[in-house]
Amino acid sequence: MELNVTINGEDREFFVDPGMLLLDFLRSEGYLGVKNGCSEGTCGSCTVLVDDKPLKSCIMFVGQVQNKKVLTIEGLGTPEKPHPLQDEFVEEGAVQCGFCIPGMILSANALLITNPDPTEEEIKEGLDGNLCRCTGYVKQIKAVKNAAKRMREEN
Repeated sequence: MELNVTINGEDREFFVDPGMLLLDFLRSEGYLGVKNGCSEGTCGSCTVLVDDKPLKSCIMFVGQVQNKKVLTIEGLGTPEKPHPLQDEFVEEGAVQCGFCIPGMILSANALLITNPDPTEEEIKEGLDGNLCRCTGYVKQIKAVKNAAKRMREEN
């Protein structure tokens, strides 16, 4: 099928097998921040934003993103100008091995798009479905809270 999709703000056109997993498609196109952790949609390492909603790319077909916006971690910030969530995750020491972090940051970003001043409970709910084997989530929650404050102050 002909796939028309916006990836990280860039309109793109591809010829794809619509039954290919979105995760495999994105990785084949060089978006390596999308990770395969479980292949069943439970760990969150493959999370991307589709039209600003966090979805698990390991259980989605590429054909499902026809005419949609997809955001991967590569589109959130740059090494020169990281997104406040990326900055705060580093600042708080919320990153250890880093495998789960792209999906976790994208889930947090989706939360902050709809709720710029979340409570700690809302942050926990926003990160639900993103598993981390290295940390106890305390630093990630604090990083999201700090990023939310920073983003409100910048706006």
